[in-house]
Amino acid sequence: MKVVIIGGGIAGLTMGILLRKKNVEVVVNERSVGMPVRGHAFLMHQDGLAILKELNPNADIPLPGKKISSFSLRRPNGNEIKHIQLHSWQCIKRIDLIRFLYNALPHSVIKEGRTFSHFIYENDKAVAAVFSNGDVEYGDIFIGADGGNSKVRELILGKVKFTPVNVKEVVGVTANTKRKSKAVSNEFIKFQNKNNGLAFGMIPTSGNEYVWFMQYDPAISDLIHNTPEELKSFCFKLLKKFPASVTDLLEGNDFSTTYVWNTRDFDLLPTFHKENIVLIGDAAHLALPFTSAGTTNAIVDAEILAKSLEHYDNYEDAFRKYYALRAHDVSNHINLGRELKSLFLNPQSHNDDDIPVPLIASKEDYSAAGKNKLIQVLYFTDPICSTCWIIQPLLRKLSLEYGKYIHIEYRMGGLLPSWDNYNKGKIRKPSDAAKHWEEVCVSHEMPLDGDIWEEDPLPSSYPPSIAFKAAQMQDTGKAILFLRRIKEMVFLEKKNIIRWPFLEKAAFEVGLDSARLLRDFDGKAKEMFRDDLILADQLGVRSFPTLFFRNGSDQQFAIRGFQPYQNFEDIVYKLIPGAEKEEINPDPYYLFNQFPTMTNKEFALLSNISKDEAGKLLNDLYMKGDIDKYESKNGVIWISKFDVMKYPNVA
Repeated sequence: MKVVIIGGGIAGLTMGILLRKKNVEVVVNERSVGMPVRGHAFLMHQDGLAILKELNPNADIPLPGKKISSFSLRRPNGNEIKHIQLHSWQCIKRIDLIRFLYNALPHSVIKEGRTFSHFIYENDKAVAAVFSNGDVEYGDIFIGADGGNSKVRELILGKVKFTPVNVKEVVGVTANTKRKSKAVSNEFIKFQNKNNGLAFGMIPTSGNEYVWFMQYDPAISDLIHNTPEELKSFCFKLLKKFPASVTDLLEGNDFSTTYVWNTRDFDLLPTFHKENIVLIGDAAHLALPFTSAGTTNAIVDAEILAKSLEHYDNYEDAFRKYYALRAHDVSNHINLGRELKSLFLNPQSHNDDDIPVPLIASKEDYSAAGKNKLIQVLYFTDPICSTCWIIQPLLRKLSLEYGKYIHIEYRMGGLLPSWDNYNKGKIRKPSDAAKHWEEVCVSHEMPLDGDIWEEDPLPSSYPPSIAFKAAQMQDTGKAILFLRRIKEMVFLEKKNIIRWPFLEKAAFEVGLDSARLLRDFDGKAKEMFRDDLILADQLGVRSFPTLFFRNGSDQQFAIRGFQPYQNFEDIVYKLIPGAEKEEINPDPYYLFNQFPTMTNKEFALLSNISKDEAGKLLNDLYMKGDIDKYESKNGVIWISKFDVMKYPNVA
């Protein structure tokens, strides 16, 4: 079988490499002579990066580009409205990626100077591609990878209806010498106007070099003559009220290499092929740039089509399978791009909390997913409750063994309003709490460092409790991770978690929008916390933890304080007599993908091994570089370094 690829951009080159790895004869036809250099830089998701790693002929040579670890959305006055950690995104200059792909293909495979003209057909099937220079390339399968203005697509499926150009984008790459690159070393910063369609984004490509873009509504203002001088003047005029960092980039930019992108897209095609001709990349689907999905989609297209051709003897079946696997995601990206375009053009129609972040994949809502489970648990807890900390191993085991039956709803109980007239058993002042924590650590083998109560005592547990309610407003699954993280901060790291920098750091680390967390913390979260306190009082909650278990028949049982795991199991069987326990997979990779941090006791309990065995195994994983650790005075917490992290069922 011989495959003729029309278009030597990223999609076409990736397709050629993948097919050659499967010993398929390939010819890649590119209209330009020499390595294509048009284009500046783009963001690529892990889906595309993983495929590129497989193509890398030398694993010791890293992929081109710079990892982007966070996204900050700001107003032109500098006010930050979103700040989110990013996973698995990388900024890559187009020329670097093209060079990388060129090096993975023999030069003889790439035929340059070939502008596609038409096909030669026999019995309704293409047998050759004809190029305007007179060259003819015969083959069995033809792949159109010739971009958004694809002539291949037009010949086999007719003309598409492009959407109007409602947004234009000026794109450039520049070295910024006026700012220290460290300030935005791995951060994608975007300034978005609140009143009209105007935004400026800056993404580091390497060192002190940035790709920048200005998105604008041409109804506000537009270029008449696209000369470098006019383009420079135009950008400075529109962005005159933006921060100095924007001006710095523009002043160092070479506008002779800057271009204007007229953004548009078209509806999802009913098919990506006709007979033995198939489309990939922008030729098959063109999305608006707001989603940063274009390059990743092109690479994923190539991989899925290559695998489909390998697994099906009939190319028609392979093409149908390829379309079936890609159409849903492509449609979502097209719709998301249009939604973001509408938001961009009408920014006053949304408040800051509702602005979507296109680089973040949406997750299933933990709370909604659990409402139909047979056992509903109302859990009253507190971020500084030592007993709530020592039952963590039990709750984690419960979630793995009976999680298919149980949904836990987290409520804050308000353990420490203040130290004024506080009297909980033997604890009346911070030094009493310090002694209590040390005793709990010894008796329950969970690390706690009571020194915080001597060195920097918390005056109240209300602020971190309110912060948790703010986290719940964003994402109930990530809120559980947030609660776990602030507990680690206070119990092991001696961090005073009433202070905003620690709460902000914890939110950012677990993937929450820390800028929104602050707004909600000062707003509705306080009301939600008061509702929790009222409910706790109505239900007679006097100690923590308190867990109310209820089934669909309104049978209810409660657990108060620390109790052995057998008591939890007994309640499950009382509420569901036929409940079946799931066997826990003891593989550390599995466990750390369920719970990204674990103590020795947690790992031992979940693995069903002794604490000494757990310590040895965990240390071996640490020496291999699979996990990291934080050592406190009274114990260690182990931190996953594996790529995959799922929402846990409990913190």
